Amino acid sequence: MSRQTWARDAEALFAASRLGVITVARLESLGVPQRTSYRRCRPGQPWQRLLPGVVLLRTGEPTRRQLVEGALQYCGDQAVVTGLESCRRQGLRQPAQPGEPIHLLLPAHLKTVSSGYVLVERTTRVPAAVRVDGLPLAPAVRSVLDECRRSTDLGNVRALLAQAVQQLAIDPADLSTELENGSRRGSAVPRAALREITRGARSAAEAAAMRLSRRTGLPAPVWNFELRDERGRYIATPDAWWDDVALAWEIDSYEFHFGQPGYAATLARNNRYAAAGVAVVQTVPSQVRSNPDAVVAELVAAYRAAAVRPRPPVRLAS
Repeated sequence: MSRQTWARDAEALFAASRLGVITVARLESLGVPQRTSYRRCRPGQPWQRLLPGVVLLRTGEPTRRQLVEGALQYCGDQAVVTGLESCRRQGLRQPAQPGEPIHLLLPAHLKTVSSGYVLVERTTRVPAAVRVDGLPLAPAVRSVLDECRRSTDLGNVRALLAQAVQQLAIDPADLSTELENGSRRGSAVPRAALREITRGARSAAEAAAMRLSRRTGLPAPVWNFELRDERGRYIATPDAWWDDVALAWEIDSYEFHFGQPGYAATLARNNRYAAAGVAVVQTVPSQVRSNPDAVVAELVAAYRAAAVRPRPPVRLAS
């Protein structure tokens, strides 16, 4: 494209971009002088500057995808998206928050620094990218821990790790391995949260429930073990189980259990409990957080009631 024709061929410029995002250097190679590119990003002009040397060939609020494209073009071909942005694009159900940065990994020898909405982390352990919708993403295990290392809030880290285990089907053992192999910087909080998860808690609510169960004065339950009837048929995998009195405790999150098709699965599980004669206490996460004393009282009452009735012939799977 010649310098005389580029201004009349906006569609050709857009076609050379990625969703309207393009570098000033690329525009110059197409015949657009640098000074013209920057001038067209001024207020009232048809383009906008996203990052140093990166423009969007449109006005108005950029989409999240355009921001990611801008971050990748700013950082170059060796960049890999990590953190929440990567997790979200691999299945994490957590919307982006206003001002949330886009976290990119770069090889340690490169000199690109953080700018604007882009958080650059240089590392000697750049992972092989997973391609999702054309974007180079760090594997989910690395992405979630890169986010966790940036937080000092145990509750937030615990919740994010639990979401990753549930929604991204990450094995807690893989999280532990990544923590051991990665940087020690910022690892103390995710390490503490992961200890709770690897002890058996599959959600942030279950981790809180483990702590709450210690306040009941009851014998310690076991967590997340399969329960079978006298004929060996599967009943359920209760969150907590008091085997001496055959009492199950389920932390039933509305998001994960009562949403379709989870609602039908929860009903079927409860029917199996009833058919086997198992006593069940069902608690939603908000109760664990907001009314722990009431939950403790319910558990103690249910345990006492279960203790005075004949124990049904159920067993934990070996």
